[in-house]
This record gives sequence, C-alpha cells and structure tokens, in this order.
Amino acid sequence: MKYTGLALAFVSSSCFAFSGPMAKYLNAAGLTPVEAVWTRMAGAGLLLVAVLAVVRPRALRIPRSRLAFVGLYAVIAVAGVQSLYFAAITRLPVGIALLLVYLAPVMVVAWVRLVRRARPARVAYAGAVVAVVGLGIVVEAWQEVRLDPLGLALGLLAGACSAGYFLMNDSFGDEVDPLGLIAWGMTGAAVVLIPFARPWDLRWEAFTVSVTPSAGGRTLPVLVAYLWMALIASVLAYILGVHAVRRLSAAVGATVASLEVVGGAVVAWALVGETLGVFQIVGGLIVLSGALLAQTATRATPAAEPRVPVRAWRAEEPPG
Repeated sequence: MKYTGLALAFVSSSCFAFSGPMAKYLNAAGLTPVEAVWTRMAGAGLLLVAVLAVVRPRALRIPRSRLAFVGLYAVIAVAGVQSLYFAAITRLPVGIALLLVYLAPVMVVAWVRLVRRARPARVAYAGAVVAVVGLGIVVEAWQEVRLDPLGLALGLLAGACSAGYFLMNDSFGDEVDPLGLIAWGMTGAAVVLIPFARPWDLRWEAFTVSVTPSAGGRTLPVLVAYLWMALIASVLAYILGVHAVRRLSAAVGATVASLEVVGGAVVAWALVGETLGVFQIVGGLIVLSGALLAQTATRATPAAEPRVPVRAWRAEEPPG
C-alpha cells in the first residue's frame, strides 16, 4: 500500500505540474491569473459534482458535523493556496514566492511534531529540508533580493495553506468521501473567488482562439489548454493527491509533491519554450533526492519513533 501511495503521489505531482504551463495559454489569451484560477476551479468542481451526482451520489453527502471542515478545506486547501500565491507574485519575484509556497513540507513536519505531538521518522525531517534546498536552487533564489514585507507574508501564508492541504487530507476521517471532499472543495473555492475573479467581466471569447504563449512555444487552442488544466491538473491531480496522503502521511506526501516544481519546469520546456539551465537540472536532482529520502519514512519505522495513526493524532489535537 505504501508503494502505491508513493506512485499516486508522484503521478499527482506530475499532473499538478501542468497547472502553470497551461495557465500561460489562458494568460496569453487575455485572462488574468485570478480569472484563470477561477475558471479552473469552477469548471473542475462543477464537472466532478455533476459526474458524482449521476454515478456516485452518496459521495456528495457530507455529514452535518463535517460541513465546517469541508468549508475550511475549500477556503484553505484550495482557494487559499491559489489566491495567496498569485497575490504574492504581484509583490515578490516568482522564484521567491514559489520557494515560500513549497516550504510546506517543513511546515507539515513542524505541525506534526509540535501540535499533534507525533514523532515522524528522522528521514522525514531530512527529506523535507533537502527538498526545500533543491527548490531554492531550481528557482535560483539567491539572485532575488527584493523582499517586500507584505509579499513575504502572503507567500508564507500560501505555504501554510499548502501545508494545510496535506494535513487536512490526512485527517478528514472515514465519514467524508474523498471524491466528495474534492468536488465540494473546488466548487466552494470557486464561490470564494467570485468577488476577485469577477466572472461577469471575463472575456469568454478567449476560449475560442489558439495562442503561442512565448517565443519557441507550441501553439495550442486555449480550450484544449483549459480542459487539460481542469481535468488533468485539477480533478485527476487532486483525487490522486488525496488518496496518496491517505496511504502515506502528510509529511511524506508534501515532500513528494515538491516534485511538481521540477515537473512544471520540464513541461514548460516542452510546451512553452522555457529553457532548463544547469541550476534547474541540479536542483531538480536534489529535490528528487529529498523525495526519495522522505519515502524511506514509509518503510519500517523505528520502534522509538512510531508513526501515530490519524485517529490518534486527531484525538490529541486541542479543541477548536
């Protein structure tokens, strides 16, 4: 089961990797980043709700006691990550903002240790740190010197929301169907983002054209790019990600998910025409090393540091 979880986490991060490159096609057609995020969440959420309503309606039933959790999931784990990241890149260089978001593995390990009072395997700590170092090299963080205080706060909040995504996937219990959680989470995120995206002003004709996002990139119909982003980089990626964390742990899942940055760079090179430099290749190998190191935490854990079951973690959490 653990190796199945690792495979799911890897494929999930690979699917998420298409998010940025496909969004570039929507941006090239005239949509703002927030509009692209809103169309992605709205389309994916409504589609999944419609499909489940036909083939698996019971998945959409959320117990009254878990409605607040699902609402928080939509706000924090879905809308929060996307909106705060895009807000951060308006005040920070993209590389720094991306690095802040992918501090999530470290935040997850810290939360598990300090709040849940569980003791992850030492390799989980090491893997998270190695992955973050590799990400810093991928984005060449040392070249960026402009650190706007508000942008820094927004980036850290985006990272905290990303950590929340993994922690909530690890602890929502058996009374909520994972597919229902994802469907309502994405639909709820679209509702939350309506005031910011202002869909009534959206240029819907943008979906009828073909664009080339940059010199050297491939020309694609915007509708094809959108459907790929909604179906593969959203519906499939979230479904696989939730099931991966349920089989592994929040700490390991978050570290493996950091491979999304490397995958995104490869997809951008193949489709958008962005080049891969030496630092991207070296940093990517280091990120991969961190992910592989973290996955050893899924093997036999030392008796002195047992992995605390999800139910036990929730029992130890303070009320509220």
